[in-house]
Amino acid sequence: MSASTMVAKRHTRIEDIQALVIGTLIIALGVNLFTQAGLITGGTAGMAFLLQYTTSLTFGQAFFLVNIPFYLLAFKHMGWEFTLKTFLAVFCVSFFSDLTPKLISFNSIEPIYAALAGGFLMGVGFLMLFRHNASLGGVNILARYIAEKYGISFGKFQMAVDCTIVTLSIFVIDFRLIAVSVIGAIALNMILAVNHKPGRYMGNI
Repeated sequence: MSASTMVAKRHTRIEDIQALVIGTLIIALGVNLFTQAGLITGGTAGMAFLLQYTTSLTFGQAFFLVNIPFYLLAFKHMGWEFTLKTFLAVFCVSFFSDLTPKLISFNSIEPIYAALAGGFLMGVGFLMLFRHNASLGGVNILARYIAEKYGISFGKFQMAVDCTIVTLSIFVIDFRLIAVSVIGAIALNMILAVNHKPGRYMGNI
């Protein structure tokens, strides 16, 4: 059967749940690699890192709070199903990010490795969520809306926003770690730019 005659099948609820749990678990591991190395990233996750480094909040607590204002935009433009899945994904990342340090620890980690491995892990986790009609809120919602509405590359838009937020963190973390963090942002968004393209995936997104 040719690609043009193939019919995309909707994901089942079980497949959606599986992707949500596995995707957020992978993202949480990437988050903890960044935290261990003192790195930063963009989007609402970047805001959560900044709050984690400057307040008594954990990453999970900060991440959950900064995403709250974006649910209205999600509901208005993407519908209730996308908004519900996004809320659950944000909750799971928040929960797993705070749970992971209790289950695994690193005595030391090279920041460049943390940036690359953490960026790739988060990129793969994001991709799983996007392919099951969910996101992690914030800039991801805006980037997805712009990509679907105007055809602007999701990865390129996200990369521009993320690199801007990383640059603004100069007053919070060491400049060398900011430079390494840019590597992580590029690694994350490279996964999205290469793999998140219209027509490339036949599942329901």
